[in-house]
Amino acid sequence: MTRTTPANRRRPAQPRPAQQRPASQRPRRRPLSREEALERQRRRDHQREMEQQSRELAKGPVDLPFLLLVLLLTAIGLVMLLSASFPSAYYETDDPTHYFTRQGVFAIMGVAAMLFIGKINYQRFRALAKPALFVTVVLLALVLIPGIGLVRNNARRWLGVGELLTFQPSEIAKVAIVLYFADSISKKKDKMHTFRYGILPYALLLMLVGGLVLLEPHLSGAILIMGAGAVIMLVGGINWAWVGGALGAAAAMMYFVLFVIGYNASRITYWLDPWEDAQGSGYQLSQSLLSIGSGGLLGVGLGKSRQKFMFLPEEHNDFIFAIVCEELGLIGAGIIMLLFAALILRGYWIALHARDRFGSLMVVGIITLIALQTFLNIGVVTGLLPTTGISLPFFSYGGTALSMQLAEMGIVLSVSRQMRPTKAG
Repeated sequence: MTRTTPANRRRPAQPRPAQQRPASQRPRRRPLSREEALERQRRRDHQREMEQQSRELAKGPVDLPFLLLVLLLTAIGLVMLLSASFPSAYYETDDPTHYFTRQGVFAIMGVAAMLFIGKINYQRFRALAKPALFVTVVLLALVLIPGIGLVRNNARRWLGVGELLTFQPSEIAKVAIVLYFADSISKKKDKMHTFRYGILPYALLLMLVGGLVLLEPHLSGAILIMGAGAVIMLVGGINWAWVGGALGAAAAMMYFVLFVIGYNASRITYWLDPWEDAQGSGYQLSQSLLSIGSGGLLGVGLGKSRQKFMFLPEEHNDFIFAIVCEELGLIGAGIIMLLFAALILRGYWIALHARDRFGSLMVVGIITLIALQTFLNIGVVTGLLPTTGISLPFFSYGGTALSMQLAEMGIVLSVSRQMRPTKAG
């Protein structure tokens, strides 16, 4: 009698995957009709043709006016940073060119990144959309953990080591939201009119990412992320009724954040009347207004600002535009604002002439970030808006921010290589 052991006991047969089964045992598929086969072949040929056309168009020239505007604003920004920062740089580091030198290095790196990204076929950015969003959420969660996120000015916004190797995850979050929204919305088309596909998933993402940024706290960063996402949704084709509801909800949220939360309540009080406590909570705005008023029509001259000598806080960062107004006057500041306006309008023009929805939505999101940030910064410096920590693109000190902005401009240049030809006349 043969004894059965675990070694020689027969195991029950396991079902094999369909691809490993004999052909006679595989489930039979319904044969395609002639029309279906032709339609499938037509889609494949069209996809192949579009990919080939994309590779050919990606070799075209970038939009020269947009490139020149970016380089011009970056160069002017470096000059104004040197002028605005040398008193505080000398006081803090004994090197009057400290901030300018560091910013110049990041500017060179950013321009190199811009030119490199501008040569890439922008269709490749689709593959980065989901990974970038996932990494962003992880980084934003990490920055809120005590001991990991770095605290400066009572805000936990930075990751890194020491003072040199630091960055703000919120800068990455802006680009990640733009890439993901552009990729996802470009594939939905008619579904964007529905709440389930056009509103709900994107609203939840904006609440998640914007909420994490708001907890740092970083109000201006949350406004930029939510604003860019909302504009991409609007251009992507959501129902205008939802736009009205979103504006109402945003107004209610802004009222709560600005007038109810203690972190921002004092800012409103001294925004409405900074002279009430000009030596205390209203000091920064009152000094900013003094800088702007001192410039007059023609300014006191480049490098001759008096307010930058330890009177105006953040003179080389968030409030650098006040120094611009003081040294270059109303005319000089007006020219710089016109350059920003030209850059923004040219960017939207590129979006209108992009070859597909993905490129168009991506450019709209990136240019909206620049437009919102410029408007908010100038509004804060001039007293039009309550004080928030927001920098002026291409001008304010911050190597990570400048590099990211120039990289974003590279994405716009990449899209400009494949623009549809405009009709003559």
